[in-house]
Amino acid sequence: MDPSDASAPQERGRSGAEEPLSAAEREEYERLRRTAHTRHRGTRYAGASVLLVLAFLLSPLAVVAAWVNAEVSDTGRYVQTVAPIATDPPVQNLVTDRLTKRVVSNVDVKSITDALGGALAKAGAPPGVVDKTPLLTGPLQNALDSAVHDVVGQAVKSDQFAQAWEGANRRAHAAVVKTLTGEGHSAVEAKGDTIVLDLGTVIDNVKQRLVDAGYEKAADIPDADKSIPLLKTDKLDNAQDAMRLLNVVGTWLPVTAVVLAALGIWAAPSHRVALMATGLGVGVMMAVLLVALALMRRVYLDSVPSDVLPPDAAAPIYDTLVRFLRASTLTVLVIAVIAVLAGYLYGPGRGARFLRSVAARATGATGRALAHSGARTGGTGHWLDTHRGWTTGIVIAGGGLALILWNYPTPASVALVLGIVVAVLILLGILAAASGDTATGNRRTRSSRSSP
Repeated sequence: MDPSDASAPQERGRSGAEEPLSAAEREEYERLRRTAHTRHRGTRYAGASVLLVLAFLLSPLAVVAAWVNAEVSDTGRYVQTVAPIATDPPVQNLVTDRLTKRVVSNVDVKSITDALGGALAKAGAPPGVVDKTPLLTGPLQNALDSAVHDVVGQAVKSDQFAQAWEGANRRAHAAVVKTLTGEGHSAVEAKGDTIVLDLGTVIDNVKQRLVDAGYEKAADIPDADKSIPLLKTDKLDNAQDAMRLLNVVGTWLPVTAVVLAALGIWAAPSHRVALMATGLGVGVMMAVLLVALALMRRVYLDSVPSDVLPPDAAAPIYDTLVRFLRASTLTVLVIAVIAVLAGYLYGPGRGARFLRSVAARATGATGRALAHSGARTGGTGHWLDTHRGWTTGIVIAGGGLALILWNYPTPASVALVLGIVVAVLILLGILAAASGDTATGNRRTRSSRSSP
């Protein structure tokens, strides 16, 4: 048998397999490929959308949960929260007025004038003088009010009172903050359906000062009434249940929101667009949370009768208690805005291309000037130039890690980290341009003008 005959079928099979597709087959193949690609992109868009929507909805809850967890678990943070209440002038004036009334109410001025009249009568004083002793009640009452008010005011405004207030709250925070969870004891706590400001520490300090000043009746201030109502609501139990739940998930809810957002950005076909969408969505939710805090402030002020707590005292108390929550919300809002701007600056927009071109020309000119002056970076600069994408990503990731590790970041700390990141990127760009490779620098300048 001729060997060529045996190999003929194999050669025919190879030629048949390698035969090019016809026009109709090619068109069908391209149609199927586009369909599969479209379905794949559609699935990725749907998955990313679900993840990002969940991250958006969880973001305000995550901020509140982190705040609640910090107030409950961190004694220093809680003391920082309530400490300004003791030094707020409207609150000090309110406390001074209330304590003055309570002290003076334990002094029977009329009995003093009656006793004085009786003593004068026994001493043989003229009847006209004895009959006029009741007229001393008013002046004596005013003098007592003024004297006690001065002593109480000095006690409330003293550094010792602020220190006693801070120490009492630090000791009280060994238990869970009652305002948030309904358990334990603190200066701001819940009693039934009312949130009150406990003045026990203040009253004890003032009583001792008054006794030392000669007002022995101050020791008779009743212990049963040492609080000022701040808020009364029949929904307090429901609110505390929600706060207890947020405290339990306070550690994991922020992490969950961040992970969902990261997965959504990773799953999206366009990471840059997904980043901008994430920043926009989270920013909107933070704005909603700020509006909610403002509405809650109005509800709080309306819920407290002016004869119980004047608005000029109620407003700073609310602002003090939620100031860290508001600061955290603003911090996340600032980060969201930065994410949107970063996504835009790396995009194909005309403004973004112009800014990148200006930055590339500025760093390139500075680097080349250094190189001409003899301060060339050589191989290091060339490596930085060829690995610019990696170095940029590492610097940005380092800035994000710094914010994550920052203990309670604020908008100011975000601005500081952003400034450092930008400065480092500019420095790396200058070092890359100072390598002395002018061709590479020219290529970078041209690519910055045209790249998306």
